[in-house]
Amino acid sequence: MELRVIYDTKHSAFWNMAFDESLLVHLKDIGPTLRLYGWKPPAVSIGYFQSMEEVDVDKAREMGVDLVRRITGGGAVYHKYEVTYSIVLPSIGGRILDSYRVIDMGIIKALTSLGLDAQHHGINDVVVNGKKISGNAQTRKYGGLLQHGTLLMDVDVDEMFQILRVSEEKLRDKIVDSVKHRVTSLRHEGVEIEFGELQKVLADGFREALNARMYEEEIPREVYDYAKTLEVEKYATREWNFRR
Repeated sequence: MELRVIYDTKHSAFWNMAFDESLLVHLKDIGPTLRLYGWKPPAVSIGYFQSMEEVDVDKAREMGVDLVRRITGGGAVYHKYEVTYSIVLPSIGGRILDSYRVIDMGIIKALTSLGLDAQHHGINDVVVNGKKISGNAQTRKYGGLLQHGTLLMDVDVDEMFQILRVSEEKLRDKIVDSVKHRVTSLRHEGVEIEFGELQKVLADGFREALNARMYEEEIPREVYDYAKTLEVEKYATREWNFRR
């Protein structure tokens, strides 16, 4: 496989989701593409089918946190201490679970190279020592497949739950404590690594997992132009983000 890689910087939630969708829309023109990026300011992304009621909107605004709806499914995710990847590919046949296993292997290979024992878990998670370190979400449309996900460099569960609501407020402390025991990060596993270095490690992981020849090449202008349109007319709008 020929796989284009984009070592991106940190952007707003609205641009990140717009750019990911534009890459998928233009897949036939640009070919399979891996993008590695971050978030600035921090953000919460919610799954396509979720309600924004799961987020404390006022608290997010107070903390300067973006709120955005993804075109992929899954739950609410707090993006701050991480490298995020997105990959667009021609549709992979078979079950969605199988395609998750294939793509998630890129993360597993990266973590293995860092000396960690990582495994695929459930439908779309990657765990280290039984704790979640990467969550992933996928959609198939426009004749292709988009999967994006996180690799946690650090995690602050208390900070995260200042913004994310819990279903049973009286059980909040127990829920937060439970998440602390189920989620980990590179720092918690004793791996200290810079953002840019982790991007390279992840790229190498995907290269190995997909048996790909990776290359860097400028993205056509129309991909950026369409992403800008999506950012302004879709992802930054209340109509899209609060549709449920």
